[in-house]
Amino acid sequence: MTRRLLVIDCAGLSYGLLRHTAAFPNLTALARQGGGPWPLRPTFPAVTCSVQATLTTGVPPAKHGIIANGYFDRERLRTQFWEQSDRLVQSERIWETLRSRVEHFTSAMLFWQNSIGSSNDVVLTPAPIHKHHGGMIQDCYARPAGLYQDLVAKFGKFSLWWYWGPLTSIKATQWIGRATAEVLRRHAPNLCLTYLPHLDYNQQRWGPDDPRLAEDCRALDAVLGELLDAAKGAGYESIVLSDYGMTAVRAAVPVNRILREAGFLSVRRVGPQEWLDFAESRAWAMADHQIAHLFVRREEEAAVGDLLRGTSGVERVLDRAAQREAGIDHARSGELVAIASRDAWFSYPWWADERAAPDFASHVDIHNKPGYDPCELFWQWFPPLHVPNAPERIRGSHGRVPDSLESHGICVTGFPPPSGPTSPEGVTDVGVYEMVRDHLARRKTSAGG
Repeated sequence: MTRRLLVIDCAGLSYGLLRHTAAFPNLTALARQGGGPWPLRPTFPAVTCSVQATLTTGVPPAKHGIIANGYFDRERLRTQFWEQSDRLVQSERIWETLRSRVEHFTSAMLFWQNSIGSSNDVVLTPAPIHKHHGGMIQDCYARPAGLYQDLVAKFGKFSLWWYWGPLTSIKATQWIGRATAEVLRRHAPNLCLTYLPHLDYNQQRWGPDDPRLAEDCRALDAVLGELLDAAKGAGYESIVLSDYGMTAVRAAVPVNRILREAGFLSVRRVGPQEWLDFAESRAWAMADHQIAHLFVRREEEAAVGDLLRGTSGVERVLDRAAQREAGIDHARSGELVAIASRDAWFSYPWWADERAAPDFASHVDIHNKPGYDPCELFWQWFPPLHVPNAPERIRGSHGRVPDSLESHGICVTGFPPPSGPTSPEGVTDVGVYEMVRDHLARRKTSAGG
């Protein structure tokens, strides 16, 4: 009999947060049934798209090509963040591997990145339509056709305002949990990957050590309890993991402003607004949490590297040789990759005068900004209502591989892994890939072994 496995990715759930709070009774019960919690050590960089691609391919970004949450198209001189196409992942993914090994294998992917166009039997992910005159039509992309409409009829519409922005809410995680349970009951895939985002938000707003997070932890564990019960009732074993843990930060490094002041970054003025000029810039940075890909003209690499190595809040600058050692040397990577200090992160703005900020700066716009912007988690309340440029308000970040195991992600299994991680260093994301692959490739005996 073929096994069934549910893999739940809880964003931002760190090993330390799980170990030092009593707010996870359901997750603790799962660990008692199986194994863990173990710290999950991610490949570099420890950001959502990169680690999820490693978890589903078993290889580092140098091979699968997802080098950050965004990428720069050098031919079109255009950045894109949070692209959802499966075709961007350049290595075979776990459901394809298992389909070649397990007869009649089926799979589902809910709210994980890079899912659209994949060969999963079930896909569900946000896919709004942006209207020409502002605003958007909220919707989700789904396979099979009609799946999202059926879920809406049962649970109501999924709101993107719950999922990202100043109005983020436990409602997003609750909706995804219920939708996942329904997919297990209705479609019974052998492998189901789902994503619960709730712990990500307030850790960025408040920091990972804020006592108010205990309520967020309890809310997440309640969703986990319902979902794990539904999975067990449908004949599933479960793994709960997190693709990264958060670390406390105190300062942002305005990397593009630094490059501009040194004469490397150029802007194009359109009225009062200053837009980044990719074509004319001799160096600029695609900032993503605690990493930044620097796209640099060859003759400027040494000077830019020296500039950033002497900048407060920058821990390392990787040239191509160092990128090979770190497993991120890919054609999509910047000529240089900067890593922030443990208590710092990289902000993307290049303007000094707020009157010169480009139009997208004061809006929630996750796709077009040439960098990740956690300030989108806040409103500036005086009219007009807008997203502030307030990097000093950010208290938690991730991206560098943490020094402390407490800041790593977690892995908990509801079954004893046949060759489970026993090292105090825990398990890697590549190790989790191998665990899932090998567990599902083995047939389940009638006695449940």
